[in-house]
Amino acid sequence: MSKDEMGAILRKYDMKSPVTNNDLSDPMEFNLMFSTQIGPTGLVKGFLRPETAQGIFVNFKRLLEFNQGKLPFAAAQIGNSFRNEISPRSGLIRVREFTMAEIEHFCDPNLKEHPKFDDIKDTPMTFYSACNQMDGKSPAQMTIGEAVKTGLVANETLGYYMARIHKFLTTVGIKFDCLRFRQHMNNEMAHYACDCWDAECLTSYGWVECVGCADRSAYDLNQHMNATGVRMVAEKRLPEPKTVNVSEVITNKQTLGKTFKKDAKTITEALAKLSISEVEGVEKSSLKDTISVRHSTKTMHVEEIIPSVIEPSFGIGRILYSLLEQNFNTREGDDQRCYFSLPPVIAPLKCSILPLSNNQDFTPFVKKLSSSLTKDEISHKVDDSSGSIGRRYARTDEISIPYGITVDFDTLKEPHSVTLRERDSMKQVRVPFDEVSDVVKQLASGRRTWESVLQKYPLFEQQEASAK
Repeated sequence: MSKDEMGAILRKYDMKSPVTNNDLSDPMEFNLMFSTQIGPTGLVKGFLRPETAQGIFVNFKRLLEFNQGKLPFAAAQIGNSFRNEISPRSGLIRVREFTMAEIEHFCDPNLKEHPKFDDIKDTPMTFYSACNQMDGKSPAQMTIGEAVKTGLVANETLGYYMARIHKFLTTVGIKFDCLRFRQHMNNEMAHYACDCWDAECLTSYGWVECVGCADRSAYDLNQHMNATGVRMVAEKRLPEPKTVNVSEVITNKQTLGKTFKKDAKTITEALAKLSISEVEGVEKSSLKDTISVRHSTKTMHVEEIIPSVIEPSFGIGRILYSLLEQNFNTREGDDQRCYFSLPPVIAPLKCSILPLSNNQDFTPFVKKLSSSLTKDEISHKVDDSSGSIGRRYARTDEISIPYGITVDFDTLKEPHSVTLRERDSMKQVRVPFDEVSDVVKQLASGRRTWESVLQKYPLFEQQEASAK
C-alpha cells in the first residue's frame, strides 16, 4: 500500500488519534536508518548501521577460511548500533544509540542438530508460544528438550542457544519468574525466518524484549550474493562421488562486441545472470549467435551449500536496565535502607575492607589484606572513613558489594582472623586471616557458595550497628 492509498483510507474513515482524538497527519516516508555524508565533499552518502550482524556476513568467506572451510562455526560481535526512533522513551528501553551483542552461527541447513544439546536439554524454561498468544492462554513451563521434541522450537541449534541465553540471563541476575521466551506470531515474524523467539524480562514497563533468537535461514547470505556477485557458500563432502549433468552458459564476446559496441559489457553481464531456461529461449531468438548452452557431465566429490544462520541478538542496555530494576531491594522493616543484590560474578566490586575503627593497629592488616586481594585480581574497596560500621555496611550494600571483610580487635589476637559478611543475608562468619582472600576469590567467581562457607566457618553472632 502506498502512502497516498494509506492517506485516502485515513480520510475516508475520518480516523483520529486513539489517545487524544486529534486529526492524524498524512502518511510520510520514514527511514529507520540515520543517513550521513562521507568524505570531504560529502557527495558520498552513507548510513549508520542499524545492527552489527551485517559486518559478520560481509566477512563470511574469510571466517569460513579461518574455520578450515568446515561447518558449523560461529562468530560474535559487540558494538554500537543506531536507529532513528520516532519517540525515544523509557530510559534505556527505547533509545536511538545502543549497544548490541550478536552471534551468527552458520550451519548446514539440513543438519541443525547441536553436539552439546544433551548438556542443556533438561533446562526448565517458560515458553509463550504463538498458539497460546492467539488463544489467550498463559505461558507454559517445560524443558528445552521437550520444546524441541514436540516441534515448539524448530531445531536443536536454535534450542541450544535459547537455553544458553536463559542460563546467561539468570546467571547475571535476571529472576526466573521474571523471564520468558515469547514466540513471534505470523504477523510479526520476518518473512525469511523459520522460527523466532524473544527473551523478555518483566519490568515496571511490562514485558520488555531483551534478547532475540532467530533461525534466519540463508536469507542474509543470499542477499549479499545477489548484491555483490560473490559466492558465499560452503563445501560439503559427499559420502560418495556422484555424476551430474552440467549446463554452462557460453557467450560469444567477439560477436557481442561487434554488434553492440559500447553496450556489449552491460549486455554480457545481463546474459550471464540468465537461467538455463532463459538462455535456451535466447538461443531461438535473433541473438542466437551471441550465446549458447554447453551441456556436459561432471563427477562431484563435494556439493556447495548456502549455510543457514541462527542468530542470538542481545540488547545490552535493556538487559542492564532489567537487571538493575529486578535487583533493587529494601531491607525488611527499613524502607530507607536500599541495596542492589547483583550476583557476585558481575558485581563491579567484589568485596570491601572495613576496619572497625580508626585504631592505628588495624592499618597493617588492612594493607596486607588489600595487597592479597589485588594479587588475586579481586576488585575491592577500602572504607576507613569515620562513620559507624553499620553505616559503612549500608554504603557498600548500596553499590552492590557482595562481601565485606571487617578488621576488628579480635584480628589483633593470635591466631589472626577477620569477619566476612554477606550482603543479602547480612550474616557474618569468622575466617582465618590467611584464608579470607582465597574464600572471597572462590565466592566471586562462582566456584563456591555462601552456604558452604556458613557450614565451614563459625557464625559471628554480634549484631551489626544500625545504619540510621
